[in-house]
Amino acid sequence: MINLADTVVLAKKMAINVGKMQKQKLRKNNFKINTKSTMSDLVTEIDLLSEDMIRAKIRNNYPEHNIMGEENKFEDKKSDYTWVIDPLDGSNNYASSYPIYCISIALKYKNEVVMGVIYIPEFDEIYSAIKGKGAYKSGKAINISHKTALRHSLIATGFPYDKNKSKIDNLAPFNKILKEIRGLRRSGSAAFDLVSVASGRIDAFWEFKLKEWDYAAGELLVREAGGKVYQSEIEGAPLLIAGSKELVSELRKIIEDIYL
Repeated sequence: MINLADTVVLAKKMAINVGKMQKQKLRKNNFKINTKSTMSDLVTEIDLLSEDMIRAKIRNNYPEHNIMGEENKFEDKKSDYTWVIDPLDGSNNYASSYPIYCISIALKYKNEVVMGVIYIPEFDEIYSAIKGKGAYKSGKAINISHKTALRHSLIATGFPYDKNKSKIDNLAPFNKILKEIRGLRRSGSAAFDLVSVASGRIDAFWEFKLKEWDYAAGELLVREAGGKVYQSEIEGAPLLIAGSKELVSELRKIIEDIYL
């Protein structure tokens, strides 16, 4: 196996360098914006540039590794290692100069995530985890909040891009859960929500229809920070819930009681 301690250092450098570029481009505010699956599913030229930068760095350092990214095709080198990249998680936010967006980089070995890095440029926060080695924010160990009851908890969620035409639009769980909790937050970035759970500033998070690049690094960070991540499908729609085991269980029961 490769040296993951060296790999996480490289991934952090990649994320920070890309984040600096994103901040500079955002200040100039002259980038192009297009749509993908729906009118609310945006991609900017900065998404594409960011992924190109990360892919180039991976190719230079690990030319034999596979690369999966949100914006380009899967590079299959038949390797046991696969990089999973979301170059700009929160493109809708970024396109509106809303300051919550992230770079998410994960590495899988034989289909298991073994390293994850998330950088929040506007906060200058770098999160990292190696499987079995704990989770860290800017070099300091982090832990989930360990809240055990929804009534005391601050919860985060998001909504799928096809919410206007899909039965699994998250509105029914949203309406039910909102009345059971202390407060609810909607950041527009799953990577941001997952590191918020890992670091204890959000107690739990749920969302439907996330892609692997949305959660790969964040899922590892939550687990390494002492949390639980539950994944399932409801009518073909992937569901992810993260937090303490007690909150994950409560959220799961509410959501499954609605849809199943």
